[in-house]
Amino acid sequence: MTYSHVRSLVNMSSSKHRHLQKPSTHVAPDRRQRRSADIRERLFQAALRLFAERGFAETTVEDITNAADVGKGTFFNYFPSKDHILLAFGEMQLGKLQEAVNTARSKNEPMPEFLRGLGVRMTQEPARNPAIIRALLQGYLSTTRVREAMMDMQERVLSLHTQMIQLGQDRGEIRNDLPAAELAQVFRQTIFGTLLIWSLYGDASLHSRIESAFNVLWSGLTPRADVTNGPRTSSLKPGE
Repeated sequence: MTYSHVRSLVNMSSSKHRHLQKPSTHVAPDRRQRRSADIRERLFQAALRLFAERGFAETTVEDITNAADVGKGTFFNYFPSKDHILLAFGEMQLGKLQEAVNTARSKNEPMPEFLRGLGVRMTQEPARNPAIIRALLQGYLSTTRVREAMMDMQERVLSLHTQMIQLGQDRGEIRNDLPAAELAQVFRQTIFGTLLIWSLYGDASLHSRIESAFNVLWSGLTPRADVTNGPRTSSLKPGE
């Protein structure tokens, strides 16, 4: 699912509601708004494509605007800096994660299958490109406001992962002698660490690496037959 797909899902949802509701006087977005959304999407897609081809540091704003066929000054009407493309990408991934959690709740999918599939789902294009992952790492290591925003985004990611683990604990599918937040942190670190190591190689081994990491991780997540106590209080501080 790409950034444009996330926006399309929102539009499709709104369209369904319009069909169910009585006609209203609501006016659809005018041509200027549609053109603005199109330009932002073109900039976003052009930037990701160039990041993947050339690398984040080697891509300039002018490169992006040329690829998107817009004037250089137009870029800053949509993104304060090149780094903010990474934030838009992060929001796209966060939307995919939220959708996955909602699906897990509604379909009652067994947690082992859900978590296994989640790793694959979150590393589909464009996240399957090693240059994109390395660009994200640059964003986390930067000293700009973008880093603060990305860290805030990670807090929301951890919250969603915690909800998933808690759901598995409630169903008796995940060990409950450790707090959900602590297990979620290990899950996040495992996936993120696997991505970073793979990005150094950039070969076709991503899904097999994630599969191997999950198999080892799941052996530590399964319920303990000799444990009857409920989850203990987490020793982790927010963001750890």
